Amino acid sequence: MTKFLLWCILLVLCWPLALLALVLYPVVWLLLLPFRVLGVAVGGVLELVRAVITLPARVLRRI
Repeated sequence: MTKFLLWCILLVLCWPLALLALVLYPVVWLLLLPFRVLGVAVGGVLELVRAVITLPARVLRRI
C-alpha cells in the first residue's frame, strides 16, 4: 500500500519521470537477467569448491 501511495505522489509531482521508470524497469530487468544467472552459477561453483575443500575436515571430525 505504501509503494502505491508513493507511486501516486510521484505520478502527480513528476509524471514524466514516473512513466519513464515504468517503461524502463522491464527493460533494465531483462538486461540484468544474464548477470543474475551468472551470479547464481558462480555462487554454485564457489559453494562446490568450499564443500570439496572442507570435506576432509568434516570426514575426520566424524571419526
